[in-house]
Amino acid sequence: MSKGYRHPAMKQLKDQQARYAPRERRLEQVERAEQLLGEIESSKRYPYEYLCFRITGYRPEGSPALVLDGDDVTHDLRLFVEDLSATARQSVEQVDEPVLTVEEVGKRYNVSTRTVTRWRDRGLVARRFVIGGRTKVGFLESSLNRFVSANQGQVERGSRFRQLTEAEREEIIRRARRMAQFRPGQVGLIEAARRIARTMSRSTETIRTTLKAYDRDHPEQPIFPTVQAPLDEEAKSQIYLRYRMGVSAEMLARQYGRTRSSIYRLINEMRARRLLETKLEFIDHESFRNPEEAAAIMAPVPEPASGKAPRRTKPPKGLPPYLASLYEVPLLDRDQEAHLFRQMNYLKYQAHTLRAQLDPTRAKTAELDEIERLQEEALARKNQIIRANLRLVVSIAKRHVGPTNNFFELVSDGNMSLIRAVEKFDYSRGNKFSTYASWAIMKNFARTIPEENHRRDRFVTGHEEMFESAADTRADEHEYESAVKRMQEVVRGMLGRLDDRERKIIVSRFGLGGASEQTLEQLGRELGITKERVRQIESRAQDKLRRFASEEKLELPML
Repeated sequence: MSKGYRHPAMKQLKDQQARYAPRERRLEQVERAEQLLGEIESSKRYPYEYLCFRITGYRPEGSPALVLDGDDVTHDLRLFVEDLSATARQSVEQVDEPVLTVEEVGKRYNVSTRTVTRWRDRGLVARRFVIGGRTKVGFLESSLNRFVSANQGQVERGSRFRQLTEAEREEIIRRARRMAQFRPGQVGLIEAARRIARTMSRSTETIRTTLKAYDRDHPEQPIFPTVQAPLDEEAKSQIYLRYRMGVSAEMLARQYGRTRSSIYRLINEMRARRLLETKLEFIDHESFRNPEEAAAIMAPVPEPASGKAPRRTKPPKGLPPYLASLYEVPLLDRDQEAHLFRQMNYLKYQAHTLRAQLDPTRAKTAELDEIERLQEEALARKNQIIRANLRLVVSIAKRHVGPTNNFFELVSDGNMSLIRAVEKFDYSRGNKFSTYASWAIMKNFARTIPEENHRRDRFVTGHEEMFESAADTRADEHEYESAVKRMQEVVRGMLGRLDDRERKIIVSRFGLGGASEQTLEQLGRELGITKERVRQIESRAQDKLRRFASEEKLELPML
C-alpha cells in the first residue's frame, strides 16, 4: 500500500496526534477514523474541519476553506489508521476480538499474500499490532468481515483460484531453465516469469513464486542464482546517468546482469542520494508544525492592500531588453511579500521533513517525486520574489557606477546578493524585504568594488600592447579540435539528462547546435504555456546544468 499521504493536512494531523495525544486517546482516534472510513463516498468532497472533528472531537481553527476529495480522504484515512496504530504498540492480547496476520488471511480465503496486499489497496483496513514481540500488520476480524461483505465477488474469485498441478510446476521449471541456459544474463527471474505467464495463462506472481521456491529448495542447482557481486559506486553512477539519458531499465538489467526491479531500486537509491546531497536551507517557524495552519499558508497570494491591481510602469525608451523586461513584473506589497516568503519556507520545511525520513536504500518513487515537487514549488516562490525585486538591484547598481566599474557586471553581482538575501531573510520579524536586500547588496558592493580596483591596479604595467604582441599563439590545432569535440560530447550528455521540455528551452534560448534563438514569449506560444512558466523551467534547467557541469569540472558561459 502507498505510504504517501495525498494531502499534507492529514499527515500533519497524524503527526500531531502521535506526538501529543495519550496512548488511549490515540487508540480511540484509530477506532473513530475506521468508523468514518465506512461513511466516506469517493464521489463527494469533505471539509477538513469535519474530518478532524470526527476523528479527534475538536474543530480546528484556521482551515474552514480546506476541502478534500472523497477518494483522497479514503486513501489518507487508511494510512492514518495504520500509522497511528503503530505508535500505540498495542499487543494482540489487548484486543477484544481476533486479529489475523496477512498469512492467516491468505490461508482462510485460499489466496496469496500478494492478493491480500492488493485487497489493502482496495479498502481492507489494516492496523499495526505487537505480535510475538515485533510490530506487524494485522486485521481485526470485524474489519475483514466488512471488506468481504462489500467485495464478495472479488474475494470469491481469489478463493476459486486453481492451484498448480505437479505437471504444470515441472513445465514452468523446464521453460525457465531453458531460458536461463540459452540467454544467460539477458533473462532474469521477473522477465522469465512474465513470458511463461503469458504462455501458460497464469499470473506472473504465481510463476515467480514457483521459481523462487524451487531455487530455495534446490540451492545446489538454482535456475536464477541470487548471489551476485555488489555493484561498485562507478557502476551505480553509470547506470543512473544512462537511465537519465534515456536508456531503459530493461536494457540496463540485461547489460549488468540484474533484474529490472533491482535496477529501479538502484536508480531510486542514486536519486535519493542526489537529493540528500543538495543543500536545503529554510527559516523555520512554529506554525509549520500546526496542521490547522496549512490551508492559510498555502492559500493564493492576497490581493494588494489597496484593492487595486498594481500598475505596471512603462519602461523608458532605449533600454536594453533585459532592463526593459524588469518593468513587466509588478512589485509586491508588504503582505504579498510576507505571504510568499512564508510559503517558500513552509514548502522547504515539508521537503526537509520528508528528506529526514528518507532511507536511500529503500526509497520509493512516490516519496522522491513528492520531495522534488515541494522543492520545485519552493523554487518557484523564490523566483517570484527575486523577479519582483530585480529593479532594486538596478537602482542600487546605477548609484555605484564609476569610470572603472561596468554597469552590467554590477547588476550581475547584485543579483547574486539578492538571491542570497532571499535565502536568509526572516519574514516573521515584520521587516520589509527591500530594506534587508538593499543593505545586503550595498554591503557586497562595498567589498567587491575596492577588491576589483585593487586587482586591476596591481596588474597594470603600461606595457600591455607589448605583452599582447609577444603572446605565444602557436596552439596545437589537433589538440584544440580534440578539446572542442570532448566539450561538445560532454555538453550533449548534459543536455540529454534534461527532460524534453527543459532541453528544448535551453537549446532555443541559447541557439545551441545551430538552432535560432527564441524569446520567452515565442517559446511560450510554441509550447502552449505562459512566458513566466518558460522562465521557471529555464531557471530549473540551468540549475541542473550547473550541477552537471560541476560534476564534470566544466565551465559553461551560459551558466
